[in-house]
Amino acid sequence: MFDFLFSGTALKRRMVEPAQALPGRESRVYPLHGRHAVLGTPIEAEPPAGMEEIVVAMGCFWGAERLFWRLDGVWTTAVGYAGGYTPNATYEETCTGQTGHTEAVRVVYDPSVVSLERILATFWEGHDPTQGMRQGNDMGTQYRSAVYWTTEEQRAAVQRTREEYATRLAGAGYGQITTEVRALSPALPDGAGPFYYAEEYHQQYLHKNPNGYCGLGGTGVACPTGLGA
Repeated sequence: MFDFLFSGTALKRRMVEPAQALPGRESRVYPLHGRHAVLGTPIEAEPPAGMEEIVVAMGCFWGAERLFWRLDGVWTTAVGYAGGYTPNATYEETCTGQTGHTEAVRVVYDPSVVSLERILATFWEGHDPTQGMRQGNDMGTQYRSAVYWTTEEQRAAVQRTREEYATRLAGAGYGQITTEVRALSPALPDGAGPFYYAEEYHQQYLHKNPNGYCGLGGTGVACPTGLGA
């Protein structure tokens, strides 16, 4: 039994090859109610004029989403699947490790209220970005750290803050950052592809289930761009 479990875990911590990924489907197989349970805003709408969108992954998406909907200036959030190969994957499919997706959070924010640096500090400080294909006790490629940017300003800021935070982490005895950084657009070189919305019961899960599981745990190392730095 131990050998079987170890083998299964090891496979889930290895990225699936595109040709071996689950085929998925042309459209989503489950409905969404469409309104944020906390903010009251639509979760699938395009960002309103003047607002920006970024997608982050930092372990179990339940706790990760809560970090961002609590920030002033965040207009809406949603959880889903990104960075993989299977179109319109389900949660059960993603958990097999055969979609290539990571559990991700879409964040739409007003940069005139909350800065991109604050968004990224929340990301870096909210998890341990050095753990590879896991986050804490959550093992597998679906729990890898990632940022999928949508503007050149975001790309530059992610790279800059990554380098700054890597220096802080190294000084605290941590290893190298393993965070995946890619464009969200599939049209760009090495683009990550679309963000696929997760099932309704995952959206704002910790608001609906206040005592639900949250496996997030930061390093305790402040990001240089963070308010605590």
